[in-house]
Amino acid sequence: MRKFIMTRDINGYNGFGLPFASNMKQIKLTQDVEQTITVPKSNVAGYPNVLAVFSFEPGSMVWVALNQTATAPSGAAVDTYSEALPAARLIEFNAATENNTLSFITKDTSAEIGVAFYAVQ
Repeated sequence: MRKFIMTRDINGYNGFGLPFASNMKQIKLTQDVEQTITVPKSNVAGYPNVLAVFSFEPGSMVWVALNQTATAPSGAAVDTYSEALPAARLIEFNAATENNTLSFITKDTSAEIGVAFYAVQ
């Protein structure tokens, strides 16, 4: 797994230019069918956590949950563990979280998703 290291612009400032990840997943969702991805553990010494960087098919609405079942809205306001179209999220690993799972669901006919994983502290 690669470290999360941003490239620098001509003035030396951090930009959001990332190297291609060495650990990526892709899935295609179908309507109302939850799918999961097991988050890979970092194998980089000193970088125990993982940053998941998401990409979603343009125009799709995908709900994502960590270590819970993703749910899509169905009417009235309710408490939820699901988030719509996150850009990137830190996933922590420790003794209590030996395994982490991302759950995805859509109400669309289908939706394509990519997730790139980077090692972070």
